Amino acid sequence: MRQSQPSDPPSIRAFNQTRGTVLCARLENAGGLAGQGRGLLGREGLEPGTGMVFDNGRFTPFMWMHMFFMRFAIDIVFLGRGDTVIGINRRLKPWRVSSVVFGARRALELHSGASDESSTQVGDQIVFEAIT
Repeated sequence: MRQSQPSDPPSIRAFNQTRGTVLCARLENAGGLAGQGRGLLGREGLEPGTGMVFDNGRFTPFMWMHMFFMRFAIDIVFLGRGDTVIGINRRLKPWRVSSVVFGARRALELHSGASDESSTQVGDQIVFEAIT
């Protein structure tokens, strides 16, 4: 009997519905607590169009991200209820700390400049779409 191979999780993209632009073409889920603690650490950089999504705990009232031990700058887009953009940290450099964003449910770590390239602004609606 043949064993089935585990399939890769589906790829997801973040589409800015308000602007009609792609915020991130291929998002990776940060995973559970261990994955979220590691995040992008140890990587040399992010390719344009790639990023990582972090989900906040259900009862945590805010989110913030750190850039300790990072080797490259990134954009961080914070999403509130209904995946509305409630905060953006553009071109956050290594060894810095992001804004503390109350009401954030998710954070997207994206290549530096991604939010400008997609014209993403606070108040925009982001939609997540599975890519086949």
